[in-house]
Amino acid sequence: MEPGGPCGHCPPGEAKPARYTCPRCNVPYCSLPCYRAHGACAEAFYRDQVLGELRGRTASPSRLTGALRRLRQQREAEAPEEGQGLEGLGGLWERLQPAEKAAFERLLSRGEAGRLLPPWLPWWWSGGARAPLLEELRVREEGAEDSEPAPTSEDVLEPKAQPPPVPDTIPALARLSGGRAPSPLLRFQLPNVLFAYAHAQGLYHGGLDDDPELLLDQCATVLGVAGALGARQAFHSTREALHAAAHALRAGAHPPGPLGARGAMREAARLLLGESAQPGVQKGYSLAALAQLARAFGRARSLVPAGEQRERLYRARKKCQYLLSWTNEHEDALTPLALDCAQEYHAEEEEAGRVEALSGELERLWGGPRPPAPRTLIQELA
Repeated sequence: MEPGGPCGHCPPGEAKPARYTCPRCNVPYCSLPCYRAHGACAEAFYRDQVLGELRGRTASPSRLTGALRRLRQQREAEAPEEGQGLEGLGGLWERLQPAEKAAFERLLSRGEAGRLLPPWLPWWWSGGARAPLLEELRVREEGAEDSEPAPTSEDVLEPKAQPPPVPDTIPALARLSGGRAPSPLLRFQLPNVLFAYAHAQGLYHGGLDDDPELLLDQCATVLGVAGALGARQAFHSTREALHAAAHALRAGAHPPGPLGARGAMREAARLLLGESAQPGVQKGYSLAALAQLARAFGRARSLVPAGEQRERLYRARKKCQYLLSWTNEHEDALTPLALDCAQEYHAEEEEAGRVEALSGELERLWGGPRPPAPRTLIQELA
């Protein structure tokens, strides 16, 4: 609603009707020149809004993006009709040095802007601590003498968030499949989906339920990484399922996020491992993740018109509901899948360690991060 009364910054006797008000002090003004004549009041308001989001302990990229979007809309609404908008946050971008602009753009392009925010804690980190991977559990079960190390300051975290809700009633698998037995390959689709879910949760700081305006982007990320959902791929092993998702992530179509490919493998193992090995409890984390994905795809589908994208979201939602029923009835299959994920994670970690060691040795020989320029061994004489 436009403010009433004349502009408070026009020359006496020439005041035009006010179209906007300062968001901080409510002084009316009519145009961009009068806005600038008002001073840095509104700019300080915008700055405080963004800094407030950054300082909040519950801040997330989705909420920060929402705050920036609202500020951008406010600035566009305050621009004069001839199309001259305000220059960023009061010209803040223009005042940055070229190196500062380049550094900020690198953060965005690499998906590292989340480093500016408080650490995000996955809801599936049981008790606020990192859950042990399955290989560590297997070693203890085999009677190894090594006891679990005492938690360090890095392992003791704040209390975790509550898991997403699981439907009170999950349809029987036979009802969804028309009485047909599910394919034996169905189990291998679950690690692929959980890999994409963990990646999206890390990238958006658990934002699937935070910001409806980013819902389509989040769902597109999951569909782009999880071939089992977005491309209707069928995998024949956990290794194939994980490496297909890792390849989609490393191909560069999506930001790598804070977890990276190896981290997403690790978190898929933890989701499959669940809160406890007790029957009926271990499947809780996988059920919660699949239920949240199904709800997200359903909400996203309601936001797009009829067409290919809407149909793709519908198929992904149905696949998540099918996997939800399968997981609910095949809890005994989750432990082997979790072990496979943990083994792939450790194999990737060892390979990365070898590459890092080799890179360090080459840099030592080169005397820097790049090889020396090639020397001319034979030169043709005129």
